[in-house]
Amino acid sequence: MKKTFNKIPSLPKLHQVTWWVCRGLILIWGIVMLFSGYTTEFLEAVFGIIFTHLWDLFQWLGGKTFITQVPYRLQTMLNLLLCFAIVVGTTINKFTTLDIIDIPEHFMSGYIATAGSYELAVILQAKRPKDKTLSPALAAMFAFGFGVALLVGWEFYEYTMDRLYGLNLQRTAFDTEAGLIDTMIDLIVGSAGCLLSMFVTAFSKNRKGKNKNEQ
Repeated sequence: MKKTFNKIPSLPKLHQVTWWVCRGLILIWGIVMLFSGYTTEFLEAVFGIIFTHLWDLFQWLGGKTFITQVPYRLQTMLNLLLCFAIVVGTTINKFTTLDIIDIPEHFMSGYIATAGSYELAVILQAKRPKDKTLSPALAAMFAFGFGVALLVGWEFYEYTMDRLYGLNLQRTAFDTEAGLIDTMIDLIVGSAGCLLSMFVTAFSKNRKGKNKNEQ
């Protein structure tokens, strides 16, 4: 039996342009790094470009599963984060001594993680009876908890890579608290992004729901 793929929904022009600009900047940055002798950074760009196609992959390979319902706006936010983190963040971290760039990166990561977790909660509850539908407030609280869990999972990843491959993602220094301080700042800033996203998402979704009921 021949397998059929879902037809990818049309996207607003602004989102399409944003996606391709982000991909183009990451690709150019990766090529420059490759010809400058930085193979690891080139591979980072390759993986970044792959992640900018997640939404497309969901539509193609998701079949009838819930992942095809993930809104394209999340991919736009993710693409902007990837572009900023790879092109700007990695460049600054590699060629300067500035550490401040980690703050907006982790804040944005927390915001996007919570926004995505909210959509996940709504999608998973979509088939339930109306009297058991998840309220925006409860979905937002779930999203906050799940978003923070994702941030913790990222710190697990950094710790594992540092120990297995001798990297310095957590900025660990011998006999100092630098690694602990870096990890805690990342979690605090990321959680602040989660908290803001929780309130913004809950209020915006609740307002949209009221507007639909009034029509």
